[in-house]
Amino acid sequence: MEPNTLLDSVLDEAGISHAGLAAHINEAGRARGMKLRYEHTAVARWLKGQRPRGQVPDLICEVLGERLHRALTLDDIGLGTPGSPRAPATPLSGFVERATALWRSDEQQRPHVVAAPAVTGTPAVIPVWEWENPPEDSDVSRRGLTRVSMSDIDMLRAARAHYEQMYRKAGGVATRARVVGFLNAEAAPLLRGSYPDATGRQLHRATGGLVAIAGICAYDSDAHGLAQRYFHQALRLAKASGDRGLGAYVIALLVNQSLFMKEHRQAVAFAESALRASGSDITPALASDLYAMQAKAYARLGDGAGALACIRRAETAADRIRPGQEPDETGYVQPGLVNVQVAEALLSLGDLGGARENAAAAVGTPAHDRGRVHRLAMLTHIALRQGDADRAVATAVEMTERARGMESRRLRDRLRAVREHLAESGSAATAEAAELIDGALRVPL
Repeated sequence: MEPNTLLDSVLDEAGISHAGLAAHINEAGRARGMKLRYEHTAVARWLKGQRPRGQVPDLICEVLGERLHRALTLDDIGLGTPGSPRAPATPLSGFVERATALWRSDEQQRPHVVAAPAVTGTPAVIPVWEWENPPEDSDVSRRGLTRVSMSDIDMLRAARAHYEQMYRKAGGVATRARVVGFLNAEAAPLLRGSYPDATGRQLHRATGGLVAIAGICAYDSDAHGLAQRYFHQALRLAKASGDRGLGAYVIALLVNQSLFMKEHRQAVAFAESALRASGSDITPALASDLYAMQAKAYARLGDGAGALACIRRAETAADRIRPGQEPDETGYVQPGLVNVQVAEALLSLGDLGGARENAAAAVGTPAHDRGRVHRLAMLTHIALRQGDADRAVATAVEMTERARGMESRRLRDRLRAVREHLAESGSAATAEAAELIDGALRVPL
């Protein structure tokens, strides 16, 4: 029995207590000739996942719907018939309720949400298919209690930039609680508010960018199922905004996660979907990253020709990047990013010389600390493969120093992998570098 997070979220939105809901249901029941004597303990049981009997679910919809000035369905309050078929695409109003319920459950650290495994196969593909294909949202306007203004949207955009920088400096573990708290306190009331279509599209775009950051932080915290749900939410918000470029950016995040999960064919297909569906809306920076990740996926599948073709496309797109003409979301595609992606692909293909050339070029270009750690880790690995222990030790030491203070599961994975490769080399110098990494890893997250 899973907690009813949808009912919990709607109760929070309505601002009604457990005892208050029970009293209103008893009153609504009397109007129908029913003798009900519910108390707050019954509502607590429903929130834990118990299903109310008889007509009570309909009464809950009636009471909460009157409070919120909109009609509610049983699905909206998490009391739809179990096993009943769902529509292939979620209507936007229902999506908002489910999205905000997830944010609330994440902030409350509900285990069934935080520890949920990532889905694979058809459930993983459907959100991407729905983004790429009709129907589109013809009107995203909404009537609610809070009127949304452009200053609200500007606030969301500023928050996205703020939390992205925090993530880069401190890592996803430290940033996640803050961005999720902001989603609940600020973004949720706006999404449930009142806005015309044009304002609504900008609102959904700004919220989508912020939700993507929450997904990145969850991914960096090893909460892969939760990260995936945030990415799927961001993709649905991107569709509502009408911004194909934002959708392609979110799919790039899904491609990266697919690579981590070793779903290489899925990574290729997702990247192809983003490149195909976004058309002229895709920017050179995003195209270069998608092609580079495709190259890595092809290389891991053993398809050298496919990998090299994508490398060429990635490099061509990277040459066309003009930073001032890129949206905020693609700011992560800094100089050298494509090089380190290409280095990883060439390493998988066994081209150590080409891999080292690209990894050295990546390390030689400016990057934020987080990106630099990944670049140094790649160069360390390649140097070890080539038997260059001195270069491996020097880069490993710099990598470890850069990583200190960052609360990130992904960076710890990188450090552990480098430490294992250093230990395997067997020299005294590499052993000292491995001990330095051990010290960094002993710091708890």
